Amino acid sequence: MGIHTYSPHAHMQTYDDAHRGMCRKRPRSDSSDEDEKQAQALESTAPPPSNLLNNIIRKSYAAAAPAETKADKADKASDAVDEKPKKVKRVRAEAPPPPPTSDFVVTRPTTRYTDFGGINSILKEVQELIEYPLTHPEIYTHLGVEPPRGILLHGPPGTGKTMLANAIAGESGACFLKVSAPEIVSGMSGESEQKVRELFEQAIANAPSIIFIDEIDAITPKRENSSRGMEKRIVAQLLTSTDTLNLENTGGKPVLIIGATNRPNDLDPALRRAGRFDREICLGIPDEPSRERILRVLASKMRLSGDMDFKDLARRTPGFVGADLVSLTKEAAVLAVNRIFSTLLTTTPVSPHGPAEDVDDEARRTVNDEIRSVAPFTAEQLEPLRVDMMDFLNALPKVQPSSKREGFATIPDVSWSDVGALVQVRAELVLSILHPLQHPERFAALGLKMPAGVLLYGPPGCGKTLLAKAIANESGANFISIKGPELLDKYVGESERAVRQVFERARASSPCIVFFDELDALCPRRGMSDGGNGVSERVVNQLLTEMDGLDARKNVVVIAATNRPDIIDPAMLRPGRLDKLLYVPLPTASDRFHILKTLAAKCSLDPTLDLEKVAYDSRCDSFSGADLSALVREAGVSVLRESAEHSTELIILAKHFEQAFQTVFPSVSKADQKIFEKMKQNLRKSRKTLTAQDGDAKDADTPSPPVVKDNDVSIAK
Repeated sequence: MGIHTYSPHAHMQTYDDAHRGMCRKRPRSDSSDEDEKQAQALESTAPPPSNLLNNIIRKSYAAAAPAETKADKADKASDAVDEKPKKVKRVRAEAPPPPPTSDFVVTRPTTRYTDFGGINSILKEVQELIEYPLTHPEIYTHLGVEPPRGILLHGPPGTGKTMLANAIAGESGACFLKVSAPEIVSGMSGESEQKVRELFEQAIANAPSIIFIDEIDAITPKRENSSRGMEKRIVAQLLTSTDTLNLENTGGKPVLIIGATNRPNDLDPALRRAGRFDREICLGIPDEPSRERILRVLASKMRLSGDMDFKDLARRTPGFVGADLVSLTKEAAVLAVNRIFSTLLTTTPVSPHGPAEDVDDEARRTVNDEIRSVAPFTAEQLEPLRVDMMDFLNALPKVQPSSKREGFATIPDVSWSDVGALVQVRAELVLSILHPLQHPERFAALGLKMPAGVLLYGPPGCGKTLLAKAIANESGANFISIKGPELLDKYVGESERAVRQVFERARASSPCIVFFDELDALCPRRGMSDGGNGVSERVVNQLLTEMDGLDARKNVVVIAATNRPDIIDPAMLRPGRLDKLLYVPLPTASDRFHILKTLAAKCSLDPTLDLEKVAYDSRCDSFSGADLSALVREAGVSVLRESAEHSTELIILAKHFEQAFQTVFPSVSKADQKIFEKMKQNLRKSRKTLTAQDGDAKDADTPSPPVVKDNDVSIAK
């Protein structure tokens, strides 16, 4: 019989731990005999010593006494039968969650290319990038090149990105897997990446196929700006899965991925490189010809009257995207139904009611009861019913273009007829802006580049802003109106980002006119600020970068207006940025007469009133267009004041103009006029004159013109 040797320290520690655990599980009715048995069992289950000698001794001891061990086990088993069975706590082994099973395959869309209008160039590009690889992949295999793997559709909301993806799938007939980016995001760790893998596995199994991820920017943000690990993992998984879409892995059958977003700059740059999204297609704000084609496509499914003028309707809808035009047609249809129903109610007999119905019962009948009582319309009654042009015109005020919320301005109904004078300036604007936008082929035939921009400068109130609105309306181009201070922000980098966004929106919706009012507030001469954080200088640099042609202009024309050209940075005035510098002077007596006639066309004037006499009056000298508008308005106020006292007829007479002359004075003094004339001469001599004057600013005899606010009145001496 061997010697039983063990380590006391290890034995006592193990015993204490086991004893504490058993005490927690033991019921209160346990006896002392049970404690002894548990102590004996503890000795048999004590951990072996750590040294080699104890291991050898323990093995020999176990071999020498096998019978005793079995007897002990038998005794313990018999004792356990007599005892009350203990309640054993089971530990449930939690199974891992089942992998998500999602079927991303959708039925073939019914949308076709014929449902689009105004995107012929885009459809041609789609045909080259998607239809050729899907229908004839053997050509790419024969040439030894990989076909395009994906395209990114981007543009403002409502321009038809999702509809175009559906049309591509509908025309090609390939298996279409559609998913919205938020559907991929899951709360369980690893489940989002699993969904991405399943999406691509299903696409490869059903090749040739198209994967369409809508709102892809929601799951592919820039990883350096993302603070969530899940987003980074999704981006990494999407990049890895996209790289597997080569013909070798797909069995020679192409799999293409289409992404749609209205914020392409928020995507991770690794996703936009070649080999993943090979091409980016921009669906911008449609121009006037494109809007006309869209309206014709939408109207092809409607019953219209013969007075429809789609060209005029397209001219009245600047800034409208495809979704806005669809809303316009629906609103016009609603108005047409209301008009038609009210007409039919007067000509269609109603169902008879009971003879006991008295006058009070008739009064209690609701409008719905009256509508229900109308007999169904016959085919003869429905045949002449149409949606006419007036329904569309009445629907226009009820539809707000989505681009207006994106920063685009709705062009007011301003035409050349609303500009009473400035014939020479108007001719220059037509040649510099209208002709390049309406006839670009003529400039291309001569090898001329599109003009970059025009600066309108001169005294305040002379119609610079009105000219910009009129030229935008006449051109039919999209219009973005920016007040200079609107882009300035107190946070570092936000002002420059606002400038970039303006030009990005303009390029995405070309042809487009960007109008900067009060340019001097946005682009002052660099180096003039005393200290500060240099916000103005950074904005000027960003503005110069956007205008100097580093990026394609894409029919984007800039019009700027200011009455302080002397403080604008000279770099902005060089050719290539603001090519034309047009001086808008105070109107002459003849111009004042034309302006007064334009203003009086909207007022009730005495037919015998001689506006020419008013225009040539010496008191009208130095009056600007804004001053003349104030003169007419003050004359109308005099009529209202007089009619309130004596109940006279509301007609503006000559005496009312005499009363208006007592309160309205020129807003530009003689001294200010000389300063503006001096500016005009300096700018005409050379565009470098302002730069040369910078060093001599302190010695200059001519003071800077005062800043004239809207309500300030300067009386000429």
